[in-house]
Amino acid sequence: MSDPQGEDPHDALYERLKAYEGRPAAVGGTGKDPVNEPMIRHWCEAMGDTSPAYRGPGAVAPPTMLQAWTMGGLSGHSDRSGAYDELSALLDRSGYTSVVATDCEQEYLRPLRPGDAITFDAVIESVSPRKTTKLGTGHFVTTRMDVRAAGELAGTHRFRILKYAPAAREAEAAPAAREAEAAPAAREAKAAPRPRRPRPVVNRDNAGFWEGVAGHRLLVQRCADCATLRFPWLPGCNACGSPRWDTVEASGEGTVYSYVVMHHPPFPAFDPPYAVGLIELAEGVRMVSNVIGVPYDKVRIGMPVRLEFLRVDDELELPVFRAGDED
Repeated sequence: MSDPQGEDPHDALYERLKAYEGRPAAVGGTGKDPVNEPMIRHWCEAMGDTSPAYRGPGAVAPPTMLQAWTMGGLSGHSDRSGAYDELSALLDRSGYTSVVATDCEQEYLRPLRPGDAITFDAVIESVSPRKTTKLGTGHFVTTRMDVRAAGELAGTHRFRILKYAPAAREAEAAPAAREAEAAPAAREAKAAPRPRRPRPVVNRDNAGFWEGVAGHRLLVQRCADCATLRFPWLPGCNACGSPRWDTVEASGEGTVYSYVVMHHPPFPAFDPPYAVGLIELAEGVRMVSNVIGVPYDKVRIGMPVRLEFLRVDDELELPVFRAGDED
């Protein structure tokens, strides 16, 4: 909507948001700990990464730990710039009060080794024009962090969030309410279909996994050279680097290695709260999936689960794990 003078308030806000591009989000940041073997070990155990490159003499840190060495923990960083907080507050005042992380990109230039002292600088790289998404309308904000080890650029981390105004459920429900008042029978006959679950991304690296799911088989990759099992599917072995592989069919038995209970943000195709588990299969690899069969607040670490295939709509079936009978 434009004002009487013809100026679109959204355009005026965007000009103010654009002014934050290039401003620092952190200056001269210092990692709270040097790169160290215990943190590398904990990371590898959590990720199930058994590569020999990350242990023993001459070990390096997994590249994907790049951001881990810059995190401020609960106490935060004292060298954080106020520009990012100002930008966030401006978006809040403009009605974009919700936030969701959308994606990150990392570039690795140099391995990180135990003992490396980490420093970093971050900048607000870009703010998008107003975008409309299924969650609501808002702006994407991208920050870029340059991470240095002993003063040498080691990698770059880009992190993108969406600051948005949630789509009004009341507005969505109003047409149905009016229809209910005018024609109850017609409303029942034409009940709104349940929104579809998001489609999984199927590509050349994981197409075989989804073909297995379609046949009610949970397939795990196995390196054809060193026989290491791996999941999720990858183009190469994370133990020896070999690109050759075959598959084994998982038995379907597993235990809950870790889990979270999803409350927010709500998505139209889901009914929160619900449990999402990191399941350790009997074969030793881990995968993320829903835990069903017990109330979400009864899921526990170490709980035995069994594979099932859940049909969520006419086109999509997913592997899930049942932890018992419904109460």
